[in-house]
Amino acid sequence: MSATPTPLTQPPSEPRAAGGAPSPGPEGAARTKGRPRSAAADRAILDATREALAELGWGGLTMGHVATRAGVAKTTLYRRWPSKNELVVDAVATLFDELVLTDLGSLRADIEAVVQEFAALLARPETQAALLALFAEGTRDPQLRRRIREAIVDPQKQLVRQGRANAQARGELTADHGEEAAAEEIDIIFDTIAGTVEHRILVSGEPVTAEWVRRFTTLLLGPFPSLTGTAGR
Repeated sequence: MSATPTPLTQPPSEPRAAGGAPSPGPEGAARTKGRPRSAAADRAILDATREALAELGWGGLTMGHVATRAGVAKTTLYRRWPSKNELVVDAVATLFDELVLTDLGSLRADIEAVVQEFAALLARPETQAALLALFAEGTRDPQLRRRIREAIVDPQKQLVRQGRANAQARGELTADHGEEAAAEEIDIIFDTIAGTVEHRILVSGEPVTAEWVRRFTTLLLGPFPSLTGTAGR
């Protein structure tokens, strides 16, 4: 079976509008007067936001500081992101745009690959600093926590959803028994994978090795004995 990558979120080349939504496309989209939005400027702003967040923390980061670092006017920044919350969430969300689910022919292989990919992303200092600052602030701000869920957490669940669909198409898993039950199972699976990997890297400071990934996947597939020995390691 050929490997078919499934992007987790919008491609990085497609700029996000304020609030994390992609900018309107060229066909049938309402346009405002003035210069067209620059994807290069968007990337510079988001990069500058993550750099400032890592250096200054949430409390020290200001919109003015980001504008100066990115080399854009504050008015340009505010047109794209009207608030600090929106800006930082989008800056962190773009880190996860590179995550993809590749169909490797078995559920075990798919899980091991995505866990290793996720762990590699979390191991980067830039990702760690950004996530820890954002999550810490989110515990004090319900609206920010909601935006984190909408822009970062919910899109990542597409990995689980697509992985289940692939496994069902291969006959490894049975069909879903209703949308509500499927959604609950997807939430549990996502929380188990993301929570375990994040805790190991961000809290325990332990490495995610190939052997650890193999053992974790075996435990995850424990309820499905026929899958625990699936080839594809």
